[in-house]
Amino acid sequence: MGVEVKVEGLTKSFGSQNIWRDVSLALPAGEVSALLGPSGTGKSVFLKTLIGLLHPEQGSVVIDGTDITECSAKELYEIRKLFGVLFQDGALFGSMTLYDNIAFPLREHTKKKEDEIRRIVMEKVELVGLAGAEGKLPGEISGGMRKRAGLARALVLDPEIILCDEPDSGLDPVRTAYISQLLIDINAEIDATILIVTHNINIARTIPDNIGMLFRKELVMFGPREQLLTSDQPVVKQFLSGDRFGPIGMSEEKDDATAAEEAKMQAAGISGGGTKDDFSEIIPQVQPNPNMPVRKAAIRHRANVLSMLPSLPPGAQEAIRNSIAEEDARGAELPDSNATLVALAATDFSSADSIAQAQAQATTQVIDRPTDVIDTPTEVMETGGDEAHTEPIDTSAIERNVNRDESDGQGSNQA
Repeated sequence: MGVEVKVEGLTKSFGSQNIWRDVSLALPAGEVSALLGPSGTGKSVFLKTLIGLLHPEQGSVVIDGTDITECSAKELYEIRKLFGVLFQDGALFGSMTLYDNIAFPLREHTKKKEDEIRRIVMEKVELVGLAGAEGKLPGEISGGMRKRAGLARALVLDPEIILCDEPDSGLDPVRTAYISQLLIDINAEIDATILIVTHNINIARTIPDNIGMLFRKELVMFGPREQLLTSDQPVVKQFLSGDRFGPIGMSEEKDDATAAEEAKMQAAGISGGGTKDDFSEIIPQVQPNPNMPVRKAAIRHRANVLSMLPSLPPGAQEAIRNSIAEEDARGAELPDSNATLVALAATDFSSADSIAQAQAQATTQVIDRPTDVIDTPTEVMETGGDEAHTEPIDTSAIERNVNRDESDGQGSNQA
């Protein structure tokens, strides 16, 4: 099962430029979460801080009981073995084939033999739809294919925490749907804790269990997807609808004169270009494929949502109850094709014993992490440019990445 990631009072700046301040949230163990926010709000910086590539000025990041902001380099190296990271551009080694890129963590951090490495690599290659392309160099394939190769490498050690920075960038809508489904299936199979940074509203509405949003250097909110999707906060509604009328401007801080002018246009019936979807309705969450085990996170998530339901506005309560009723109806209609929905419908969420029993009966096939991981950090290949490599990351790479981030300044680190 994945581990909880608990962030308390986190503040990060580059020189005099504050990126975000006093961010506190907890990524629930084994659940899928998404982090939203306008471009330039430091979402990528947040991911790098979670794995210790960047050090905050204040706050703590506690992973599996260890605060990585205060631990030793050796302890940080061990914590990083829990992670798999997909960076925005795939972050592949340009001089290596896709096969060697994906095999790199296994060769660098385990004692596996080449035949076993090949079996694992080809399994991941097929998983992300790159069979037949494993012999190509990153420069010989499209950006979307590089992104999928980066995801395969992030998954190769069966991590307990998976961080995905813009997994849909460079992908067409169909491949985005496949990647989204893959993340849900992985969560069902290994119960990993997953955090997705994205601007894709369809992903945000259908994939995660929990959603957070950064805006104006602060975490606007973080909680169950149902809470954010039914929120009345103007910045949340504007972002979800993709409308130019609202608190978010071309620069993050919209001045009063611009806001007043846009209010006049809106009152005159001029469109802000956003979708007119009814966000009071919670569209169904993507479920694991029929051959996948029960997704334990779904049981934990529903129990959490029902416990906080009385504290939500009446409109949100109604939308959530309707969403739950629809899920249970789908489970009754598809008893042979969706084990997760069937398990949800069969669970009495008013009983703690029933919830515990449902969790115990879930047939999640947790994959054992490699037991032959090498403990001593080794030197890694220089990546050059903006390339980096996915987890586990050795300590020799920390200096290079941090120095590069500081020299590039704020712009190179913000999503």
